[in-house]
Amino acid sequence: MFEGELGIVIGKACGAAPEALALDRVFGYTCANDVTAAEILTRDASFTQGSRAKGFDTFCPMGQAVATGLDPSTLSVTTLLNAERRQHFPVSDMRSSVAQRVSLISFDMTLFHGDVILCGTSVGVERVLPDSTVEIIGIGRLGNRFG
Repeated sequence: MFEGELGIVIGKACGAAPEALALDRVFGYTCANDVTAAEILTRDASFTQGSRAKGFDTFCPMGQAVATGLDPSTLSVTTLLNAERRQHFPVSDMRSSVAQRVSLISFDMTLFHGDVILCGTSVGVERVLPDSTVEIIGIGRLGNRFG
């Protein structure tokens, strides 16, 4: 399965950051494709295989650019599968804002320069078939071929 997602790139160390200061710790934003091998995610009912199902080579391409100086609430994520639009959602529709996410995560773990937080997706997660190409448009264009 693919998920086109906004990636938040941390620019300064961030631990226990209040929401009002969280955006000051963000360097910029990138696009990401959070790929999951759904068929192995719940293969063992006693233990969800999240790390394995998301950890194969080529499963989380990011980039190719990091955009700075943007208001993340004005961004949209659009994902194309074989040139057909499958996802399109404004970042402002996410359950929490970028500032809220950075702040909440920073209270659980210290974030460091270069860390990337993926924001998840609200709609359109689908299975990717061999020889499919996924492109995420928003901050540059990211392509990922499966085969």
